[in-house]
Amino acid sequence: MAHFLGYRCSLCGGEFSPADAVYTCPHCQGNLDVVLDIETLRQKFSPDDIFSRTDASLWRYLPLLPVGAPAGSGTPLHNAGWTPLFAPPHLMDLTGLRQLWVKDDGRNPTASFKDRASAVVVTRALELNAEVVVTASTGNAGAALAGMAAAVGKKAIIFAPRTAPPAKIAQLLIFGAQVILVDGSYDDAFDLTVEASREFGWYCRNTGFNPFTAEGKKTAAFEIWETLLHTKPLNRPLSIIVSVGDGNIISGIHKGFRDLAALGWLEAMPRIFGVQAQGSAAVANAWRTGKERIIPVKADTLADSISVDLPRDGIRAIRAVQETGGAYIVVSDAEILAGIADLGSAGIFAEPAGAAAWAGLRKALHTGIITEEDPVLVLNTGNGLKDVHAAMQAVEPAPIIDPTMAALKSYLSIKR
Repeated sequence: MAHFLGYRCSLCGGEFSPADAVYTCPHCQGNLDVVLDIETLRQKFSPDDIFSRTDASLWRYLPLLPVGAPAGSGTPLHNAGWTPLFAPPHLMDLTGLRQLWVKDDGRNPTASFKDRASAVVVTRALELNAEVVVTASTGNAGAALAGMAAAVGKKAIIFAPRTAPPAKIAQLLIFGAQVILVDGSYDDAFDLTVEASREFGWYCRNTGFNPFTAEGKKTAAFEIWETLLHTKPLNRPLSIIVSVGDGNIISGIHKGFRDLAALGWLEAMPRIFGVQAQGSAAVANAWRTGKERIIPVKADTLADSISVDLPRDGIRAIRAVQETGGAYIVVSDAEILAGIADLGSAGIFAEPAGAAAWAGLRKALHTGIITEEDPVLVLNTGNGLKDVHAAMQAVEPAPIIDPTMAALKSYLSIKR
């Protein structure tokens, strides 16, 4: 906490102390960046101080986070992050890439990338003595909040659209959260959550609203830096492919690399590529115009985790790509389903939002904005068990045969 100086507005540049602002800029409602005391951090720590830590979680980067040591030792809150990095030969053969990694954040405690944000937000809620933490979610952010809050005995309330996948709603309920389904879109649930937090004094976790969400998500950048960029010097800048809905994951990853660059610990900034579903492409649309103006869409995609009418962190999501030499890629639902099957063939089970990143890589290679010479990392943001209905659309149904050898031989002869 001694290294947390305050906030800076990403739009108007206004600066605020930790006590002056809680969510967005009080002047222009822009997203707030957490400001760390970079000079002190540079003097007190080196990369080796981080690498020598034994925490197999995002908490190994505690000196670079704006919260104190988390409560609830030995709980899932202490196990968020530090997800595996795979280099599947089958996917290299499939794409022709010589250097390819998949970071699987579906291995987090509640099976999605959102655990990173929720672990940090819940820790901040404890520091603020907040009685209730609330969020809007299509499922993953809510499950992450419910799980992390349950780990430390904190009450969580989740507003979710009634169309959210049943498996995700089940997680919310199992973790003991108070779940309220909204007969409307994610954006409707988001607005109601903000209004309720103001009315009842609840601490709001909403993505792209609470600045501590990006602080949790930036830890993925730290892990990529430690496990890949620091240990395997690359001949070309690493291309990172990430799916985008509200824009908070891509902006959080960008913030992580910017923090490392400010400390002097990052040799080369990776190129960051955002992938949006064709039916929910407000950020990609704005990026194409070259203007920082997000026009809402009517979201319609099977990738519920990135189905957003009005991205709440859209401006920073545009900058993450513009400032790193990346691009936005738009993929269809059919391409997303194909991506689920591709990743599955390498032993990685991704939900649609995670598979969207893979589909984006395939399209980027096809169009030439990424080449076979480029080192590439694809981020899977959620486990496929989150949305079994979508997964079943990505594969052929299993056959049903009579329990006889004759039936088996007949089926096998047809398959040949």
